[in-house]
Amino acid sequence: MRVIAYYLPQYHAIPENDAWWGKDFTEWDRVRAAKPLFQGHRQPVVPGELGYYNLLDPAIRERQAQLAREAGIEGFCYWHYWFGGKQLLEQPLQQVLQSGQPDFPFCIAWANESWYAKTWMDHPDQPDRLLIEQTYPEGDDEAHFAAILPMLRDKRYIQVDGKPLLVVYRPLQLPDGKAWVAKWQEMARNAGFNGLFLVGHTLYSRETDAIRALGFDAVNIVPIGDVKRNIGLGLRHLPSLIRHLRGRSPLVYDYARAIRVFASAIMKREDVVPTLLPNWDHSPRSKNKALVLHDAHPQAFGAHVKAIRQIVDHKHNQLVLLKSWNEWSEGNYMEPDNRYANRIR
Repeated sequence: MRVIAYYLPQYHAIPENDAWWGKDFTEWDRVRAAKPLFQGHRQPVVPGELGYYNLLDPAIRERQAQLAREAGIEGFCYWHYWFGGKQLLEQPLQQVLQSGQPDFPFCIAWANESWYAKTWMDHPDQPDRLLIEQTYPEGDDEAHFAAILPMLRDKRYIQVDGKPLLVVYRPLQLPDGKAWVAKWQEMARNAGFNGLFLVGHTLYSRETDAIRALGFDAVNIVPIGDVKRNIGLGLRHLPSLIRHLRGRSPLVYDYARAIRVFASAIMKREDVVPTLLPNWDHSPRSKNKALVLHDAHPQAFGAHVKAIRQIVDHKHNQLVLLKSWNEWSEGNYMEPDNRYANRIR
């Protein structure tokens, strides 16, 4: 498998977060403040050997790459934030580009979505407060492509079928997705590439054909949105559902059971990029509105990896996206924690 891990470049202070949440805010604030919400709920989680790091420290980025390389991960897919000409959280990757270190493959995923207060944490006083809007102004594609062109030309940038790999988080939110794909492919060819290998991201398998119809080469399904529908609630989940609807408890599912959805039949399609998911618990952000995949442990993850490997074994592109390397406040990470100290999960 070609395993590429999503990578959150959030762990450093920026002026915008200072204004929204307080000086020097990072995701670590949410991780530290998390509370257990039900019996056996393992919160807060505590990072292992890397600690509560700052991603502007090149030694941390080097160690992350070393850990990922030792685990057989091909590279990182950095979340990329572009709001009509304004970038956020761009400093870690810009430093990687400027320094040439770490010497570890990477690509980017454009997180084309507006930020609301509830995007980054449960905010009961102002749940719908808009922080920054995702816009698509005229002429923005050219400026956006010019901004990422140095990344695409970097020798470390990941390619699929000889084309730079670019993921789009919300492809169906593009105002004219077909026109966007055609334009970006044209700009890539004009820049000397054979085009781009475009992957649309979705949380719902039902959106796969609609994304492909826009011209995307493949679809990465992270079927969290399918979990409740496909595994059913059953009696043991019903009390949690009732509490959740009353606002007192997260929805809780067994990790080993829920993860079977990630190896469903649609993942066998050549144009679908499956997802590896080591864990999921975004209660540090969403508190009692969270979805928790409970009892995620290395043995269950190992079975999950084997199932995904069987799916991609006979595909032309044995591409797999791992979600995620370091999304700690989603409870969605591969880095060492205090439970599995000094080794990744």
